[in-house]
Amino acid sequence: MAFNIANLQPTGGQGLRGKSSQRWAYWTADAHTTVDGSGYFNGGVPYSGAYGMLERGDIIDVVVWSGTVGAAAGTGAISTYGPHIVLDKANGQVDVSNVTTGTVTDSD
Repeated sequence: MAFNIANLQPTGGQGLRGKSSQRWAYWTADAHTTVDGSGYFNGGVPYSGAYGMLERGDIIDVVVWSGTVGAAAGTGAISTYGPHIVLDKANGQVDVSNVTTGTVTDSD
């Protein structure tokens, strides 16, 4: 899969830019190791995708959906989740942090 800007949404009351982090939610079928690659949120094109939306220090809560190959985010089961922080915007690329992955369990 690739970055899908329609799946990146602001969450909650957004803080004042430059005074606090903006918080975002993103659904994907891509692994966190793919999401944290430099330029992922640009959709592979410098200055494209979410480049103008995201700033250093923003937090992106990513939910990874599992399912059959090519399945859309929001289908199948939730496999992992976790925050990525926007570390840098340079040379037209957004770079986010690695994630501390949360484990999804349901014991009932």
